[in-house]
Amino acid sequence: MPIPSKTFWIETFGCQMNVHDSERVAGTLSARGYTPVERMEDAGLILFNTCSIRDKAAQKVFSRLSQYKALHREGRVFGVLGCVAQQEGEALFRRAPHVSLVAGSASYPRLPELLARLEAGEHRVTGLDPASEEAFETELTRRDHPFRAWLTIIEGCDKHCAYCIVPYTRGGERSRASAAILREARMLADTGYTEIQLLGQNVNSYRDPSPAGLSFAELLAAVAETPGLKRVRYTTSHPRDFSAEIVRVMGDHPTLCDHVHLPSQSGSDEVLRRMRREYTRAEYLEKIALIRGCRRPLAITTDLIVGFPGENERDFEQTMSLIEEVHYSGTFIFQYSPRPHTEAGAWGETEAVPDAVKIERLMALQRRQQEIQAADNQAWVGRPVEVMIEAYQTKLAQWSGRASSNRVVNFSGDGRVEATAPGALPVYRPLRPGEYAWVRILRAGANSLVGEQIAAPPAANA
Repeated sequence: MPIPSKTFWIETFGCQMNVHDSERVAGTLSARGYTPVERMEDAGLILFNTCSIRDKAAQKVFSRLSQYKALHREGRVFGVLGCVAQQEGEALFRRAPHVSLVAGSASYPRLPELLARLEAGEHRVTGLDPASEEAFETELTRRDHPFRAWLTIIEGCDKHCAYCIVPYTRGGERSRASAAILREARMLADTGYTEIQLLGQNVNSYRDPSPAGLSFAELLAAVAETPGLKRVRYTTSHPRDFSAEIVRVMGDHPTLCDHVHLPSQSGSDEVLRRMRREYTRAEYLEKIALIRGCRRPLAITTDLIVGFPGENERDFEQTMSLIEEVHYSGTFIFQYSPRPHTEAGAWGETEAVPDAVKIERLMALQRRQQEIQAADNQAWVGRPVEVMIEAYQTKLAQWSGRASSNRVVNFSGDGRVEATAPGALPVYRPLRPGEYAWVRILRAGANSLVGEQIAAPPAANA
């Protein structure tokens, strides 16, 4: 069945890397004459860019495919992209017979060829190429976010954690040449982006393949010095490759945001060993001490898995004690779910933790983490914070954005800009998303800070 019209709609599941992959796909489609539409029902080509890191995410994709298969009878063409496509391969055609395209992320450079085959009426088109360096460079990226841009610097993973499917779906680690990264960062700054986020499954495992041979810390410094950039973030770091040099560079370059995401996954040495995380609790805490020793305060967030096979009550209590010791500014807590093509996925049910216990542990961690955040955030009351504005919340009559620490800040403000000339009157104009505002924090909750707009403090004006 040929594509009925050159219109497309993409639904993205998963992390920022998938969001950026969707931008790359959209850019290729637009260059081929396709037009994006706001509703799935109006599209000739319907694409799901998928995540398979957790079973729930993968099942959601199949639920969406089933929910909208009636559109196939009206002539719409469906495609599944990304990790579920790479995981399932051609078996996906059997699970969802109305799907016509199955393509993993390594095949995106061949997308024009795959589209041509769909346009010619092929019913089953596959792009399941092995991971390669060529998959990095996609000149036709369409940037969907108006003021924040993502930039992939490394793909894949060599760590082979027992629970993780990424090495299978994304392949081994492949770093992008530093010159290409810096060129794209300059291009983004030149087109008006003030914040970029460097991406990788293990972003700090970056190893420059070019003769320049930059380390991740050296690359961070170089990106931070790009004229026009105000904020640079990076995610996700692996504790094994996190170094004192990274912390030193963060202290030296204010453009690098006051935030490190360092997944711990568990506080138990036995669980970490079974997970094959390649560090102990003590070694992880050494990395935390490095971060706490930075010349400026850095917020730390983490990922945690509860209910990994064999996790007993003592193991869980060690995870609970870890969040007590570290005082994370935020956590992402997940129940373990077995994934195909992983070591833990083949262990069977002999040491499986019951679902009811997983839920109980997850809720207990979340409750305690909320208490920690609520107490720690009180330290921000009365302080000035620079906020990148993201949106206006009409119901609250407040602007919303993020501090450099990645904390959410809601604030009232009329857009007043203080004049800098002595005796000059203030200049008023509306605030806009993508701009920055100084905010004095008036109160704090577990998940956000609340304040009012102020003039930039003297130090910020200097």
